[in-house]
Amino acid sequence: MKTVTLDVRSPEKAMAQALAAAKSGRPAKTARISFATPELLWRVLTAKRWEILKALCGAGPVSIREAARRVGRDVKAVHSDVTALLMAGVIDRTDSGQIEFPFEAVKVEFMLEAA
Repeated sequence: MKTVTLDVRSPEKAMAQALAAAKSGRPAKTARISFATPELLWRVLTAKRWEILKALCGAGPVSIREAARRVGRDVKAVHSDVTALLMAGVIDRTDSGQIEFPFEAVKVEFMLEAA
């Protein structure tokens, strides 16, 4: 099962880990999409966008119209949410213009610590 981990960590830490993996010559154990703060993660992954991810999970490439049909929403509203997910690097656009979330499972990981 191809899984992506959505996590919260500083850009510096994410880059350091990516460079270490590249230097080692070993592929990363899991795909990761990192956000600098929990607030940014929740701003990008609203409830409506999470529904889109669930509908796209393991589905392969689909049109925005098909994604809208799957979540039971207006195409224009879904288009707006898809654009935000594309800009954040959470989903991909194929060469044919369709959208794709190339994972079958999502793990969200972050820690809340006392201030």
